[in-house]
Amino acid sequence: MADKPKEDYNATLQANFEGMIDRLEIDQSGKDYLKLRWLEQVLWMEGRSNRMRDRHQSSRRLTIILSAVLPLIVLLNFNEDRIIERYIKVATVSISSMIAIGTALEEFNQYGKRWYSYRRSAELLKTQGWQFLQLSGVYRTYDDHRKAFPIFSEQVESIIQRDVEVYVTEGMQQIVRDESQPSQTLPPG
Repeated sequence: MADKPKEDYNATLQANFEGMIDRLEIDQSGKDYLKLRWLEQVLWMEGRSNRMRDRHQSSRRLTIILSAVLPLIVLLNFNEDRIIERYIKVATVSISSMIAIGTALEEFNQYGKRWYSYRRSAELLKTQGWQFLQLSGVYRTYDDHRKAFPIFSEQVESIIQRDVEVYVTEGMQQIVRDESQPSQTLPPG
């Protein structure tokens, strides 16, 4: 149920843009590009951004809650009942482990950074689309959409290329970080 507004937003966004694209006076290949490349990228980036935001916020919430609960459990002291004391120790260790695992997974998966990156790319693509459709911004000097289209497609491909470069760069940085970690295997001896 929580995904319903997001699905409605993306469906509305898609329907609205497709309607505007269909009304443009450009050739079919231009309309195909707008729908199959630009609009698909906008919708994909929107979806990825929303997923990364949700994962980032869920992970952070869980870490915050567990971090707040942990000191309370540590403060509990049931010296008279050794069974409860054991449960408290198990709970303390378990919660501490969950905090460490959650924090490590958040850092490893980079949900916050990925959310920002996808959100930025989606907004840049939408801005280019709106400016193109309205012949404003960098397109204001063009008399019609046919003449502005080559610049629009260059702008879109540039945004997509930057997004790919960020993805590849972050992936390479992760590989370098992983390779710089000391090996856990023992040398033959």
